[in-house]
Amino acid sequence: QVHVVESGGGLVQAGDSLRLTCTASGRTFTFSNYAMGWFRQAPGKEREFVAAINWSGGSTDYADSVKGRFTISRVNAKDAVYLQMDSLKPEDTAGYYCAVCRYPDTYVGTRAYDYWGQGTQVTVSS
Repeated sequence: QVHVVESGGGLVQAGDSLRLTCTASGRTFTFSNYAMGWFRQAPGKEREFVAAINWSGGSTDYADSVKGRFTISRVNAKDAVYLQMDSLKPEDTAGYYCAVCRYPDTYVGTRAYDYWGQGTQVTVSS
């Protein structure tokens, strides 16, 4: 079993920044073997891909809606992945979820991710 925990959400104004943090751990889990992803889900909408990073941090993918504003990174020594969100917009309001990919390389589909956190709420006011 892998335990995934997100933190860093909050209520901000449009144009502000937030940094989300996610840690993943487990007795037999090796964080550096797996890609990690961030997804978000707004009320009444399906969960959507936001960003992903491969096992080493050398390759990333972003949804078009966040490209140029969000940055995903990881520190394997800390078993942590981050999502720096700049120039936030009201349409970024959602619950943000971190997930562990079953592969070392990035994937955008939710089916490639096996372990999920409980989510952290991000609310952007206009």
